[in-house]
Amino acid sequence: LQRDVKILHFYTLEALCRILGSPEFPMLSKEGDVTIGGAFTIHTKISEPPLSFTDTPPPLTCSSMNLIDFHFAQTMIFAIEEINNSSSLLPNMSIGYRIYDSCGLTLSSMRAVMALMNGQERTVGKTCSGQSAVHAIIGASDSSSTIVMSRSTGAFQIPVISHLATCACLSNRKEFPSFFRTIPSDFYQSRALAQLVKYFGWTWVGAVRSDNAYGNNGMATFVEAAGVEGVCIEYSEAILWNNPREKIARVVEVISRASSKVVVAFLSQWEMAVLLEEALAQNLTGLQWVGSESWITIDRLATRRSSAVLSGTLGFAISKSKIPGLREFLLRVGPAQDPNNTLLREFWETTFSCRFSSQEEKDSGPRQSQCSGSERLEEISNPFTDTSELRFSINVYKAVYAVAHSIHDLLTCRHGEGQGGNRNCVLRYLRDVNFTMKSGERVYFDENGDPTAIYELVNWQRDQAGETVFVTVGNYNASLPNGDKFAMNGIQIVWAGNTLKRPRSVCSDSCLPGFRQSEIKGMPVCCFSCIPCAAGEISNLTDSAKCTQCSLEYWSNGDKSRCVPKVVEFLSFDETMGILLAAISMVGACLTIVVSLVFFCFRETPIVKASNSELSFLLLFSLTLCFLCSLNFIGRPSEWSCMLRHTAFGITFALCMSCVLAKTIAVVIAFQATMPGNTVPQCSIPLQRISVFSCTLLQVVICVLWLALAPSVPFRNTAHATEKVILECDVGSAIGFWAVLGYIGLLALLCFVLAFLARKLPDNFNEAKFISFSMLIFCAVWITFIPAYVSSPGKFTVAVEIFAILASSFGLLFCIFGPKCYIIFLKPERNTKKHIMGKGHAKSQ
Repeated sequence: LQRDVKILHFYTLEALCRILGSPEFPMLSKEGDVTIGGAFTIHTKISEPPLSFTDTPPPLTCSSMNLIDFHFAQTMIFAIEEINNSSSLLPNMSIGYRIYDSCGLTLSSMRAVMALMNGQERTVGKTCSGQSAVHAIIGASDSSSTIVMSRSTGAFQIPVISHLATCACLSNRKEFPSFFRTIPSDFYQSRALAQLVKYFGWTWVGAVRSDNAYGNNGMATFVEAAGVEGVCIEYSEAILWNNPREKIARVVEVISRASSKVVVAFLSQWEMAVLLEEALAQNLTGLQWVGSESWITIDRLATRRSSAVLSGTLGFAISKSKIPGLREFLLRVGPAQDPNNTLLREFWETTFSCRFSSQEEKDSGPRQSQCSGSERLEEISNPFTDTSELRFSINVYKAVYAVAHSIHDLLTCRHGEGQGGNRNCVLRYLRDVNFTMKSGERVYFDENGDPTAIYELVNWQRDQAGETVFVTVGNYNASLPNGDKFAMNGIQIVWAGNTLKRPRSVCSDSCLPGFRQSEIKGMPVCCFSCIPCAAGEISNLTDSAKCTQCSLEYWSNGDKSRCVPKVVEFLSFDETMGILLAAISMVGACLTIVVSLVFFCFRETPIVKASNSELSFLLLFSLTLCFLCSLNFIGRPSEWSCMLRHTAFGITFALCMSCVLAKTIAVVIAFQATMPGNTVPQCSIPLQRISVFSCTLLQVVICVLWLALAPSVPFRNTAHATEKVILECDVGSAIGFWAVLGYIGLLALLCFVLAFLARKLPDNFNEAKFISFSMLIFCAVWITFIPAYVSSPGKFTVAVEIFAILASSFGLLFCIFGPKCYIIFLKPERNTKKHIMGKGHAKSQ
């Protein structure tokens, strides 16, 4: 069945060969024991005659000789001759060759492969051996033609080894099982170009490609890789060298109108040539060109004229190499080798711009300089004689040696096949070929028929004479790890316009740290606006896609580029508010002590005696503690200060209110005596002490229970304010806190009620009136304290609490002891028993 399929395929190709017009003879040939075929673009133009579909079409004719591919053909011949002269590789066996012209088009490439597979005969004949006329084919010089050739030869297992076909699609082993190449696949070059533009910070680029398999597949891979690298494509245009000029002009206009300053040109040398001509016509300058290996080292593009457009061009190229003896071989090529070979005559005419005239032309007179055949190639400098770099010729050289080594392995039974293997076995051995060139380079193919991808990064610079030279400024090796694939060698790069300043090509300027990118609707991801990070968020990298939230204990700095520890806020002795409150507290305490000293000095006077001096001194002592306990609220909260501040406050104020309550009761008892000559009972003094002790003890019990069950502890409050940490004392138990305040409020309310009941006592000394007024102030302060305490943020909560303590303490001090001090110092005449007893007492008597 396999043989029948091959025969059917062969007959189908033969029928197509009749339509295309198979060439009668190869352009260059030589017989040998084994034969290698070649297909090169020796000519670049082809005539396409009209097809009437009624007569046999005329044969296709090619014109406009391409010296570069003729150089490749002669390199193939040189390698074959070198092997034939070798005593170690294929000894006692000669290699022949048949080289055809593919003319750079798929149509003529099909014609060439037909001739290579079918031999020189135009028909298959009555019988078919199933054997090809060649063992392997070297070529073609472009991806589209190579695809056509590989599809045709695949069914017959004839290897096709290309020196220039880079399309990644050819690595598909299912579709192209017999294809190999000695040039790296565009799978690697496209990714290398994407990494290159990203390396130089160009995230907004334009793209131009050849409208064929090479350009379309290579550009598709580049666009995919560029997207991964964060590079956006502003436009992507496709051209062919034979497109109308109007289309080429339109593409150049697109490039000139674009905002991107970098153009990635994935073009063959032919498309680049026509694009360059139109770019020069439209004066397209100031752009940074990034080229593919197909044209980046083509000398005919790197002229002084083209430098106005292409100066500073960057691109990846195949590594340059040397082939010893090739130049001497090329200089011997000429019509003298075979005077009847029309191709050699055409080469000579093209090189020296002369003609070998026939007799008729001689009789008609001279029209063009005549070729003598004795011209010297040594005096000519053109792509054929140039062997300075040999970036692509070395691939032809490797391909020939790869075929030779595979045939050598076959014949020496390396894999145990014996000498009986047929021609199709070459494919099997070619897959496993592995040898080292004279230069030390190792040649082998991977499972897809591809070599190791190694490129040089080439920069177009001018030498002292003003000529364009290709300077290697970096390298790319796909076999190395990701971080080591691309490397610069430190040589200065010259940029577009022959300047040392690297061009910028971005859709939007980079977002600095502290900002994030925000996509612009309807635009590529490379076009964005920069939005400042919100409070508490940072971005510490350029072009951050998002801002990062700081942790609870940290906050963003001023430019939102890093997280810094949050400011810890508490009421300290170092700030104005803390100093002011501490000073007021100390003033209050000192004033209370002064009042105590005054009372002590005037303890024998009637007004001090009438005020119940023991309770007065105890009240002054408790007021002093009230003033001083407010200092415990200032400063950094600690475990001890948190436990003491509310308990000390609660106990001292309970003591204070107990003294005021006892004083109020004493006043009521004293002035409610109705019998003449009655005095305060002697038992009232112990009762006063017991009431003060009992009322204070109850508050002590509440505070002890609070401390035992849920004490107040330091707490870092990060929820109330996002930009700072409020260091405060957590009350622990809200019930305990409000129980302490509630108990103080209850004592104050009792004092106020009793003082209110005693409001009609004698006017000259009615202490209940002052106690009542002081309790009004006390209650007003602490009633307003509750909403202020709940709503005040951070350290202001503590300040409100201190203010309430100080205000209520000053209220008690001034309202109760102020009138007495007034009488002592300013109205001493009233400080008598008679005046204190007053009219009310006389009436009672």
